[in-house]
Amino acid sequence: MLTRLLRQSEARVRYAAITGWGKCLPPAALTNHDLASFLDTSDEWIVSRTGIRERRISHVSLGDMAWVAAERALAAAGITGAQIELVVFGTCSHDDQVPNMASGVQARIGAERAAAMDVNTACTSFLHGLSTATALIRTGAVNSALVIGAELISPFMDWTDRNVAVLFGDGAAAVVLQATEREEGVLAEKLGCYGEAREILRVHGMGGAYANRGRVYGDTSWQFEGQEIFKRAVHGMSDASRCALEKLGLTSEQVDLVIPHQANLRIIESVAKHLRVPMERVFVNVHRYGNMSSATVPVALCEAIEEGRVRPGSLLLMPGFGGGLSYCAHVVRWGERVAPLGESKADLPPSDRSALQIVRDVMAVKGRAAAAAS
Repeated sequence: MLTRLLRQSEARVRYAAITGWGKCLPPAALTNHDLASFLDTSDEWIVSRTGIRERRISHVSLGDMAWVAAERALAAAGITGAQIELVVFGTCSHDDQVPNMASGVQARIGAERAAAMDVNTACTSFLHGLSTATALIRTGAVNSALVIGAELISPFMDWTDRNVAVLFGDGAAAVVLQATEREEGVLAEKLGCYGEAREILRVHGMGGAYANRGRVYGDTSWQFEGQEIFKRAVHGMSDASRCALEKLGLTSEQVDLVIPHQANLRIIESVAKHLRVPMERVFVNVHRYGNMSSATVPVALCEAIEEGRVRPGSLLLMPGFGGGLSYCAHVVRWGERVAPLGESKADLPPSDRSALQIVRDVMAVKGRAAAAAS
């Protein structure tokens, strides 16, 4: 009896198919010309170095953006929040750390019995969350999951530092995973971290290390060694991609579409060159949104589907890197459906301020807080 049960269990391999997807982008766009109104920079300087032309600045909380993205993903999957058994929220820019962000989404979507956890590996948080949820589905611990990648970076930005202020934006996206016996979802991944180099990308002013030490929480300075980050990012994403593909006996030539972390166009181009993938098979939207940290890959996935770049059965490669310095790559087999089953009415309220006004307000608040603390 036991032998028969074990054989039956082995025969039914579980996968975690992506069955729903949804994004939420704040309406207010901060252009390079807007940045040039208070920074020593220009549209030409930013585009030539990063490929970024604008980025979104949120007028609402991180939780609000994540909730809208989650509701849209649920609608696309044709299910309700009550059917979700696990919520994984990938972010490094929490509204709150206690309680966690995932529990807030769990409550708002009505996933009353779902487990809820946050994952913070900076820009790779969504992809690490995707691995976490996939593993729990494949082991049978849960049958469905909601994985979110969302960031509200603008309040934590040092808007006086053009080296970082031109790079980042706000946004959110989510996917629904459901158990299946079809070979879909994440088929292989490689996760890693250059821990010895963690100091080359550090945000001073976020975390308990700065409490009661003369710095106002959220009044940040960014340690950002661009050239070294560039080299590590290209190396980590390229090597992780090759490793993940090798686990399946595949090469980059068999990948239908690469959907990489959208940090910098030059990094994306270098990774594509190392993998020998033409840019025609690489999805790029960094020019529209900049680096949204953990939200970049899921937002790009949503837009690739919307633009018809993801087809039934597509083999996708999703490499990423982030602070830590974390890196990873995921090989994903898409299912048969590329159209949402439904649409959600969830949306953000309109913004009564432009992106430039929001940023100027943030700068003013930080200035007053720093003056009061000095």
